[in-house]
Amino acid sequence: MPLFDLPTIANALPAAWRSTVLGRVGSTNIKLLRMDQLPYGEEAHDYDEVLLVVSGRMVLEVAGEALRIDAGQMYIAEAGVPHAVLSGSHGSLLIVDL
Repeated sequence: MPLFDLPTIANALPAAWRSTVLGRVGSTNIKLLRMDQLPYGEEAHDYDEVLLVVSGRMVLEVAGEALRIDAGQMYIAEAGVPHAVLSGSHGSLLIVDL
C-alpha cells in the first residue's frame, strides 16, 4: 500500500481548489486539494462528502451558518445540502466522496 505525505502533495498541486484523486476504494474517490484563502462557491452533491482538514483551517458555510473546521477535524456534507467555503480557508483538505 502506498504512503502519502498529504501536506507535501497538496503544496505541490499546480492550482488551489483543483483536487487530485489519490485513490479509489470501491466506488469511493479519495481526493486532496490545497486551499488558498480565497472562497469557493456554493455547491451540493448527490452523494455524501467527507471533508477532513489535514492542515490549516476551513471555514464552511452550511444553511447560513459558518463552521470553523481546524486541522484534524472532519465534517460530513450530506447529499443535497448546499455548502460553500468562505474566505480565509487555507491548508490542505482530504475529500472522500461516498
